Amino acid sequence: MEGNENVRGFLRADGRKLRNEAGEEVLLRGVGFGSWLLPEGYMWRFPEQGDRPRRIEKMIRDLIGQDKALQFWETYYERYVAEADIRKIAEDGFNSVRFPINARFLQTEVPGVYHEGHLALLDRVIAWCRQYRLYVILDLHGAPGGQTGTNIDDSRDNLPELFLDEAHQSETIAIWRMLAERYKDEWIVAGYDLLNEPLPNWFAEHNDKVMPLYRDIIQTIREVDDRHMIILEGVHWATDWSIFTEKPDDNLMLQFHKYWNNPDTASIQVYLDKREEWDVPLFMGEGGENNIHWYVGAFQLFEDHDISWNFWTWKKMDTDNSPCSIRKPAGWDELVAYLNGGARPTQEEAERILQDYLDHLPLEHCDYHPEVVNALLRKVPLRIPAIFYGYQGEGSGYHVGESVAHQLGFRQNDGTDIRFVHSERAIPNFQHGGGEAWSEDEKLSVRLKPDDWLAYELNLSASTDVLNIVLHVKPEASDTVLDVIVNDQHTAHLHLYGQDWVANRSQLTGAFAAGRHTLKVRVREGQAALEWINVE
Repeated sequence: MEGNENVRGFLRADGRKLRNEAGEEVLLRGVGFGSWLLPEGYMWRFPEQGDRPRRIEKMIRDLIGQDKALQFWETYYERYVAEADIRKIAEDGFNSVRFPINARFLQTEVPGVYHEGHLALLDRVIAWCRQYRLYVILDLHGAPGGQTGTNIDDSRDNLPELFLDEAHQSETIAIWRMLAERYKDEWIVAGYDLLNEPLPNWFAEHNDKVMPLYRDIIQTIREVDDRHMIILEGVHWATDWSIFTEKPDDNLMLQFHKYWNNPDTASIQVYLDKREEWDVPLFMGEGGENNIHWYVGAFQLFEDHDISWNFWTWKKMDTDNSPCSIRKPAGWDELVAYLNGGARPTQEEAERILQDYLDHLPLEHCDYHPEVVNALLRKVPLRIPAIFYGYQGEGSGYHVGESVAHQLGFRQNDGTDIRFVHSERAIPNFQHGGGEAWSEDEKLSVRLKPDDWLAYELNLSASTDVLNIVLHVKPEASDTVLDVIVNDQHTAHLHLYGQDWVANRSQLTGAFAAGRHTLKVRVREGQAALEWINVE
């Protein structure tokens, strides 16, 4: 299947495209290593009292002592992302990874002196990425003092102290100088993501300080490194790009994040407009924490608009919406209760629980969810909700004959008149992370009339001579006939009868090579409502 063959040589921005050293176009498809170098409490299933690194560290020190706590963290960093993880990510078909780094992971108690052991760990994982051909994005997720004033940057006092103290800004600039000097000749590093999600709206009075700091960091990087790409995020969780008024570098990519809202073109139009204005590539640098049906739609949205993307996150505890789930150790709830003010576990019990956690971190001890990877990459086997047809517009992603106004505003600003059929509880709960998929009585479907068609992208990991395709469909006229077409070459006909929802199976035979294919569903005669498509 399509994967890592274009991962070669320095990556650079060329207008709205990314190109490798050979001049080939590259679209980044990757995963983030959330909680690795900046542990996030929600990925540990901890309450607010353990929601950030410094609070988790304090709990562990209190329970098992300083020396054993230090040993715990060194083992944690080594096991959370190991060679097996890098190899599996590449085998799955991703071509990039994003490293979220906490400044405290790099710093020592001596100003300007960095933790060589931790830098060596970075070097080792970067070397694996070079071996398995995964571009690396270095992301300063927690800057000195904190750029967000929240748990996600390991904030001490819930204030964006990076923007309140010039000393922290100097530290940040120095970190980027050090990283740029260290990796200036490392081609597998795709770029430098200067600050993760600076300044939520409630600290917007400091927004005017972000671009000046970006410029200072860029100037410092360019003094030692003129080859690596600069990646900039907007304010308010990277979603507000109003700070981008003047392009600060020629080798530049702009990054936004997307969680939980509807996957339609309207939701990203402001970023598409800025791409046109600045002539730069776009990067959806964090998106996920939802159900796999949302993934099928959202990540195809990025693909169809030629936007590189990175899924958040590769691995976390007790989950079904990331590729890897760390098994929760027996007794873990004792740690949660302790954080909530409950009884203190004995040191022996705490050591056992934490050691079990460390033993569960390696990939071979995690529960792997291929359905998540399949949803992100549209790999077969796959279920595609019918509403997530192509986003390229009329004649490419779909075709409709008769113009009919939207019954739902689900796919806004796609230039489409596709008709939606729905029950009273139609919209899946996309407004919060990890929402359940909609049930059988919550149909969100597309009504198709004669000559209408919808296109869907598929990805085959290996060649095959048979595709089994199941349509969950409801005929709305007698003698309804549908065509199921792959690559405009292989066609099966479905004759539908009755007026009930039915799962109709068709089988297409032919030479289907590994890689990407286009499936179309077209109404030849009659009328039908389509809810989902299974490709097996």
